[in-house]
Amino acid sequence: MTLRKVNVVIILLLAVAFLIIVQRNLLNLSDILHMENPVAGKSLPFESELSPDLGLESVRKGEEISVLITAVEERLGAVVAAMNSVYQNSKANVVFTIVTLNDTVEHLNVWLSKTQLNNVKYNIVIFKPELLSGKMSKDSPMLQDAQPLTFARFYLPVYLPKAEKAIYLDDDVIVQGNIQELYETNLKPGHAAAFSDDCDSASVKGIIRGAGNPNNYLGFLDFKKDAIKQLGMKANTCSFNPGVIIANLTEWRNQNITLQLEHWMELNSREDLYSKTLAESIITPPLLIVFYKRHSAIDPMWHVRHLGKWHDGCWKALLPAVCESCKTPPLEWTLQTLGENILLF
Repeated sequence: MTLRKVNVVIILLLAVAFLIIVQRNLLNLSDILHMENPVAGKSLPFESELSPDLGLESVRKGEEISVLITAVEERLGAVVAAMNSVYQNSKANVVFTIVTLNDTVEHLNVWLSKTQLNNVKYNIVIFKPELLSGKMSKDSPMLQDAQPLTFARFYLPVYLPKAEKAIYLDDDVIVQGNIQELYETNLKPGHAAAFSDDCDSASVKGIIRGAGNPNNYLGFLDFKKDAIKQLGMKANTCSFNPGVIIANLTEWRNQNITLQLEHWMELNSREDLYSKTLAESIITPPLLIVFYKRHSAIDPMWHVRHLGKWHDGCWKALLPAVCESCKTPPLEWTLQTLGENILLF
């Protein structure tokens, strides 16, 4: 072999070695860039709406997580915002049951079809106000502010006949965590529901002396009434907030919880058992009675209250990205985009 041929071979080997080194360096650089940019490959907020192909996702599988929420005509924006926050922050197989009045169904369908929730699994069921006949005092000042749909949480097994466990959400919440983690909250044996205790809440406020405490039973029930006295409940017992409920529906049915709640509603309509000093609630008192020392606790960070304030006009910049033909959305649209805490109430 001549010297010239040897030089050619050496040059070729050096060229191959150089290419190998370059390839390895490029691969290492790619790994480093990926580590520094963990969101690479993911779509940005609202990007899926600008590019339809990015909006496509596979059908969610696994155990169904039943979530019940109500839809009042005047608050459809809140409902859609709450549902969207659940759906966008979890890959779980969530199925919504939306309880509404007959006159609201058409408008609700417009909201759902015109937003990014058109792929969400949901069922719409009609609440019948006649369920409340004879269970509410017509003279009660609290009745003026009451919406029939607020009582839907009393009838969870009726609207979810096949579910063994479910979550109830008020329409004024924004979920910032994976709702599957909330769903997996363990309920103690024999407990039909779990609530967030007011005394443990991350947003507890001060006590108003002389008028009862919004965080205990005295703020909700009239302990001067015989029917309340006979229960032997302690007035300073910590109350809970029924805006978020995890329900063991098997226990709920076995214990006839709905019938118990209806009993106290009917008795209150005759004997006026609820406190008027502070809370002025007609939803919480019967729940406090029925679930006295018989409910499990939700981690307080799953139900943070009193964080919302209305900022008129803030919604205008947010609405087009979600719905082009909906009515004015309330506060929740703003809160969702600003990224407040886990559940806002």
